[in-house]
Amino acid sequence: MTQTKPLRVGMVGYAFMGAAHSHAWRTAPRFFDLPLQPQLTAVAGRNADGVRAAADKLGWESVETDWRRLLERDDIDLIDICTPGNTHAEIAIAALEAGKHVLCEKPLANSVEEAERMTLAAETAAKNGVFSMCGFSYRRTPALALAKRFVDQGRLGEIRHVRAQYLQDWLSDANAPMTWRLDKSKSGSGSLGDIGAHSIDAAQWVTGQYISGVSAMLETFVRERPLAGDLVGLGGHGDLSSDTPRGEVTVDDAAIFSAKFDGGASPGAIGVFEATRYALGRKNAMRLEVNGTKGSLAFDFEEMNVLSFYDAAESPDAGFRRIFVTEPEHPYVGNWWPTGHGLGYEHGFTHQVVDLVTAIGEGHQPEPSFGDALQVQRVLAAVESSAANSSQWQKV
Repeated sequence: MTQTKPLRVGMVGYAFMGAAHSHAWRTAPRFFDLPLQPQLTAVAGRNADGVRAAADKLGWESVETDWRRLLERDDIDLIDICTPGNTHAEIAIAALEAGKHVLCEKPLANSVEEAERMTLAAETAAKNGVFSMCGFSYRRTPALALAKRFVDQGRLGEIRHVRAQYLQDWLSDANAPMTWRLDKSKSGSGSLGDIGAHSIDAAQWVTGQYISGVSAMLETFVRERPLAGDLVGLGGHGDLSSDTPRGEVTVDDAAIFSAKFDGGASPGAIGVFEATRYALGRKNAMRLEVNGTKGSLAFDFEEMNVLSFYDAAESPDAGFRRIFVTEPEHPYVGNWWPTGHGLGYEHGFTHQVVDLVTAIGEGHQPEPSFGDALQVQRVLAAVESSAANSSQWQKV
């Protein structure tokens, strides 16, 4: 029996995304046949006690308290970056220059300039067979991947409209405590980059068109928050005692923008985007609707196993039909459970590992590349520029 060559992973960061990525690295080879065998070799974090506890809980073989040590180790093949955005560029560029493959969480960086440097490093490394990918995990949701398949097959015809929303409510309590996600020096932006970046990537990926211009508004509803308190999930309960210091929120709470897409030979679509963490009652409503000349599709992650599809030729009077995306012929699904047994949030990260490891094993560039993520970064920058200039039209 042939022994599969290992892919030895070193992960930086071990909180929310670190847990999701750890689960994916463990699970992918147990359900999918991969050309390389992922190994959870080492996890790095600055807090020695915290990173050791995380390694024990999440299944990592060893720990480091300085991510640079991962690059020096001969038993590490890939660096998985699960840290705040202000660290992405330094870690990714150093890893690529050290000959390590890289998986980097989204958004790629905190600025276009950083993303450009990361992309250049990635393109240089790829010439030597060292690959990188940005973690836009929603691409790996089976229903959204089926939506892209329908567009690629021409079932929607010429794309005219795109509507994208990402609605959450975990920050709606004005006294929830400060976290790094509310500090622009660490996160780069607020709802715009944290969740809006997912919508931008998904819209461009599904339609096959790039956003070429935007007109935007950003708003910060709560400008100070307690520096102390109990974190619960991403939010929590701030300390409201009179002597508790408060910190300044330096990111957007909500983003809204209109967009024009580049349709190439045909007129591009027009789109509307919204991202907020203040939509009470919406927990993770990552939504995308696309209207074309032959049909339409609609997706909402709160019903992640369903794709709504309208075919004007087949049923002009029937409206949308619901496709329960659990059949073996649907993207990724055949490796999981019998028909009708849906998947969950964590499966997108598993599929991300599958696609990444497969690409590395076959020696070709994984998608989305750093170049793809750079384009999203340019849209984010254009949105911020437009919002800062009275919503003036801003080219991407």
